[in-house]
Amino acid sequence: MAVMDAFIDRLNPDMCVVTAATDVDRAGCLVGFASQCSIEPVRYVVWLSKANRTYRVARTASRLTVHLLTREQRGLAELFGGETGDRTDKFARVRWREEADGAVVLEDAAAWFVGTVVLRADGGDHVGFVLEPQVWGDREDTRGAKPLRLSDTTSISPGHPAD
Repeated sequence: MAVMDAFIDRLNPDMCVVTAATDVDRAGCLVGFASQCSIEPVRYVVWLSKANRTYRVARTASRLTVHLLTREQRGLAELFGGETGDRTDKFARVRWREEADGAVVLEDAAAWFVGTVVLRADGGDHVGFVLEPQVWGDREDTRGAKPLRLSDTTSISPGHPAD
């Protein structure tokens, strides 16, 4: 296992905020496990912790929104990664809007897309939500900015334990 830990320690993925909404609830969290997983059709997968409130909302959501952040947007990462929606209304602290059948878009994110959930895959303590992008957007003033990466967020204490 030490070899695998050393390998994983060398990775430095982009971080994103994923939001989920239903008719009665909304949630969002900081995610480090995410990637494009198909070229044709374009598909993207985000992995949500089963311990996370966002996962509980996403289980019945038909769409999720994936938001990219820049290093200058660390405050959003701290809010969505360091607070739990079980105790904090994160959306009361940010600018957001509804898009595409009730999906929640954070207005200050550098870029975003709303994806329809086409598959849920149990991966252990996380569930992968495979998304087919439907609508997207970005902020021109953040184009070319350095993306927020895992190494930029290691000092954020999680809003809840991993298990």
